[in-house]
Amino acid sequence: MIAFPNAKINLGLFITEKRPDGFHNLESVFVPVGWTDVLEILPAAETRFESSGIPIPGDPSTNLCLRAYGLLAADFDLPPVYMHLHKVVPIGAGLGGGSSDAAFVLKMLNDLFSLGLPGEPLEAYARLLGSDCAFFIRNEVKFCYGKGDEFSEISINLAGKSILLVNPEIHISTAEAYAGVRPKPSGVDWSRIAASPVGEWKQWLRNDFEDSLFPKYPALPALKEALYAGGALYASMSGSGSTVYGIYEGDAPAGLFPGMKTWTGLF
Repeated sequence: MIAFPNAKINLGLFITEKRPDGFHNLESVFVPVGWTDVLEILPAAETRFESSGIPIPGDPSTNLCLRAYGLLAADFDLPPVYMHLHKVVPIGAGLGGGSSDAAFVLKMLNDLFSLGLPGEPLEAYARLLGSDCAFFIRNEVKFCYGKGDEFSEISINLAGKSILLVNPEIHISTAEAYAGVRPKPSGVDWSRIAASPVGEWKQWLRNDFEDSLFPKYPALPALKEALYAGGALYASMSGSGSTVYGIYEGDAPAGLFPGMKTWTGLF
C-alpha cells in the first residue's frame, strides 16, 4: 500500500497561553497543501522502517512512523510490516511533515488490516504522537485550538487561489521557536477572517513566531517581502518556520527564488 502524506500551512498562528503541562495553547487555521512525501507499507516477516530522500535526523528506531505502528500493534496485535518513507517535505520547516507521516501510518494500517477505526479513535491515537498529528487524520481545513489538536469547522474560500511555498533550508526546532514566544490572547474574530477577501487578511492575521525568529534569521522577512513584491495577496511564515508562503490569485509566479526549495500548487 502506497500513500502520499501531505504538508499543511497555518493561516495565522497565535500562541495564546502556556499550559500547566508545559505545552502552549494556540489558535490557527490549518490548511492541507499538496507538497507530499511517499510512504509504502507492506506485510513483512519482521517490522522494519527505512527512509530515502531528505535525511531524517535521530535514531530511526524512534521515528514517529514506527511509534504510530507500535500504538496500533499493541492494541490490535498487528503482524509485522515493512515501511519505506521517501522524504520530500522539508524537516523543521513548519509544514507538519513528520506529523503527517505518522498520521498516514495510522490510516494506512487501519485500511491494510481492516481495523474499522473511524476518525475520532484514529485522532485519539494521533494525539499521543504529537500536537499536529490529529489534524492529518481528516486532513481538511479546520480552525485549530488547544495544543493544535482540537478542531472546529471554518469555511475558508480559497477557490481559484494558488500557493507558493519557499523553504530556505533553515532548520528551526520547536523548542527554539517557542523559546522566544510571549503568549497573549489573539483578539481575532475568526468569523470575520472567513468572510473576508484573502487580500485583507494581513490586517488581522499574524504568526507569533515571526516576532522572535525574523530578527534572528533575516532571510525569512526578506522572503516574505519578496512574496508580497511578487504579487501575493497574503504572505506568512508557516508554523514555527522556516517555510514562508504566499497566496496568489490564479497561478503563482515562477522563478522568483532560484536555487531555493519551492513548491507551487492550487488549493
